[in-house]
Amino acid sequence: MNDAVKAGFIVSTDWLASHLGDPSVVVLDATTHLMPRPVDPTPEVPYDVVSGRADFEKGHIPGAQFVDIDGEISDRSHPLHFMLPPAEQFADVLARLGVGNDTTVVCYATAFHWWATRLWWMLRVFGHTKTVVLDGGFQKWAAEGRPMETGAGRSRPRQVFTARFHPELVADRQAVLGAVQSGGACVLNALRPEQHAGAGTTNYGRPGHIQGSINVAAASAVGADNTFKPVDDLRAMLAGPLAQPQVITYCGGGIAASSITMLLMMFGHPDVKLYDASLSEWAPDASLPMATAAP
Repeated sequence: MNDAVKAGFIVSTDWLASHLGDPSVVVLDATTHLMPRPVDPTPEVPYDVVSGRADFEKGHIPGAQFVDIDGEISDRSHPLHFMLPPAEQFADVLARLGVGNDTTVVCYATAFHWWATRLWWMLRVFGHTKTVVLDGGFQKWAAEGRPMETGAGRSRPRQVFTARFHPELVADRQAVLGAVQSGGACVLNALRPEQHAGAGTTNYGRPGHIQGSINVAAASAVGADNTFKPVDDLRAMLAGPLAQPQVITYCGGGIAASSITMLLMMFGHPDVKLYDASLSEWAPDASLPMATAAP
């Protein structure tokens, strides 16, 4: 991937290896697993959320720390998983992990890449722009035979982290409904094509997608080695939404959509919002329009 395009968004394993000893760099593992329920899943909660802490303790990048997206930096008072927390809660956790206002945060995961991009997006929402995603994640790091540590991770001195909420990066149900009714924004579903069509095994109350939305699957942003595809391929994949004045991304719970959100911002789109509650809120509400056929 072209370094000039990805600057400030994505870093290579080579870059990280050369900065592991830099006290101004903090590496955070955001791994989370969504485990499908084996029999008759409750429509509103089609999976169990499992922290990736056990994976982290089995092996992680030296000096990295683990952050539990659902358990530590999501809104504990909200009935849905993964909703943005109050700024004070987010700031307290990041400060405890050694992230200060001038710290560069490298986000990675041992599972799907969108857990790293979700953490990246959350940091951006709370005003921290010195944050990047590790290209290829832990999978690439391990495949290259790079050093690893085990255990709970080395703690870092607490820092001062100032969280400033940026509402222009977040969409709610009313904003999405307004976009659907007026056509004033491109509404983009980042789930897999079969889920978009309503044929996937996981749904969030009703199968399919928000009526009028297009589909650009986050899974198609990376190759078999878990690294992001070449710039030209990504730009072609995102050509439609890049040409629109505003884009609202969504998925099942606001996680996979963060991957497409980051890429659109990386290519310079000036107005990209992520619908944080996504289908977890939209699909169970029968008053909100959904479709199962391709738009």
